[in-house]
Amino acid sequence: MKIDLTDTTASKVNKALVQGRRAIGTPTVGMVLTLVIVTDEENAYDALKAASEASREHPSRTLVVIKRVSRSPRDRAKARLDAEVRVGADAGTGGETVVLRLYGEVVDHAQSVVLPLLLPDAPVVVWWPVSAPADPAQDPLGALAQRRVTDTYAAEHPVRELAARAAAYTPGDTDLAWTRITPWRSMLAAALDQVECDVTSVEVAGEEFNPSGELLAMWLADRLQVPVRRLKSSGPGLTAVRMETTCGPIVLDRADGSLATLSIQGQPKRAVALKRRDTAELIAEELRRLDPDDTYASALRFGVENLTAAAAAEPEAAGASGDSASGDAGSGSGRSEGAAKGGAAKKTAAAKRAAK
Repeated sequence: MKIDLTDTTASKVNKALVQGRRAIGTPTVGMVLTLVIVTDEENAYDALKAASEASREHPSRTLVVIKRVSRSPRDRAKARLDAEVRVGADAGTGGETVVLRLYGEVVDHAQSVVLPLLLPDAPVVVWWPVSAPADPAQDPLGALAQRRVTDTYAAEHPVRELAARAAAYTPGDTDLAWTRITPWRSMLAAALDQVECDVTSVEVAGEEFNPSGELLAMWLADRLQVPVRRLKSSGPGLTAVRMETTCGPIVLDRADGSLATLSIQGQPKRAVALKRRDTAELIAEELRRLDPDDTYASALRFGVENLTAAAAAEPEAAGASGDSASGDAGSGSGRSEGAAKGGAAKKTAAAKRAAK
């Protein structure tokens, strides 16, 4: 069922939700959280589609906040709220959807519209598919949430955006660029469980300006405390991780974006599923946990804290090896971890505990 409301209020939207539930014969509320999506008209359809698919696993009330740009001074001075209420089949599976279009002065007070529509006594997650604020926790809408989800991949300068995310990090922040590397982290940790060797260095290959590659490199350097080089490839996305150990290399290679090959010295090569996941799967994963992600925070801060040290160490690394210099060029924050934390490798047991 779909109900359109023009020049309305949050109170009338709430009444429309109750009316819609009664009309389809489900007067009770069986949702577990409120998902607030802050986006624009261009990206609203894709974001809403992903949220609808994720609601099959996490029944939720989805509030889509679209801040419309007023063209004339008269329109900017006039506040207006239009709403589209969807329940039942029109809302997808397992939830309710309200699309809120804000005009004029109310654009600067979106939190006053959203607050009355939040589910009582339920967690709140705010997601910015594009154009996330510099400090999500200080944003009026972000302040309402236990979890704040951004996506640096959609930023104009993704790697530079990681530094801003680290500077403004507040427990509860997360990023879909981090979520994208969950299968990679799991596979690499499992590979380290199979060997009793010392890890000496790591190489991470992926597309240039891919924040997931930078985050994976920072995570490995932070946890393993070994030099990590960030290499560029033609993609798609992340393509390979090579860990040099005292027992031989461990290589996880994914050339086609779906099927990867795991190679461990002295063992047969194995094909492993490592496909690139869509946004709906990423959002569903983030909604499974509502506590702060300390591992993400540690990896994110690691790269920024060592940025200055890396810049100073690069000339020395370049003099030692021309190949190293070419590999580190253009790596952004991802190269910092290797230069700043290079040194003696940790023992394999400690490395495996840290990787987990």
